[in-house]
Amino acid sequence: MTVILASASRARQRLLAAAGLNFEIAPPSANEEAAKATYRAGGLKPIAQAEALAELKALSISSQREGWVIGADQMLALDGRPFDKPADTAQAREQLQMLRGMTHELLTAIVVSQGEKIVWRHVATPRLSMRNFSDAFLDDYLQSAGAGALTSVGAYQLEGLGAQLFERVEGDYFSVLGLPLLPLLGFLREQGVIGK
Repeated sequence: MTVILASASRARQRLLAAAGLNFEIAPPSANEEAAKATYRAGGLKPIAQAEALAELKALSISSQREGWVIGADQMLALDGRPFDKPADTAQAREQLQMLRGMTHELLTAIVVSQGEKIVWRHVATPRLSMRNFSDAFLDDYLQSAGAGALTSVGAYQLEGLGAQLFERVEGDYFSVLGLPLLPLLGFLREQGVIGK
């Protein structure tokens, strides 16, 4: 049966491809921003928002296609406050100033749906501690990162230049990148999708 990634995320696509998984890409058409606003208005905690968005993505594709549909989402939370991808460099700067010297969580949810039903789910909660970098370093980082700083929650990519922002990372590296890869591969192995 076909494996389908319900995501336009290049990071998630790279992780699955590097692991040797054969899959198709089907970005969901669901309005994530509207859904997120509804979840927040309803008082959902960030981790529940990530799970709900992962489900929304997977189910929007499994309602149209047959296969194992992977949906994933990630929320950054600092003391329970959710962060979204920054809209511009000024917002990226503001977010990084708030995160500087603090420890935050990257709440990473993944689900697999089949036949419009969720058949598997997993949540990872890596904790990342940013160092207390200078304003001059922040300026240099944002200039060097350019538009890349706007492509992820928190305005950083740990697999690249963003690594210099941190002093400690606790938890699964793949989950930090947006996809709890090892638990997913374990599930797919159990289902006979990939070899044991």
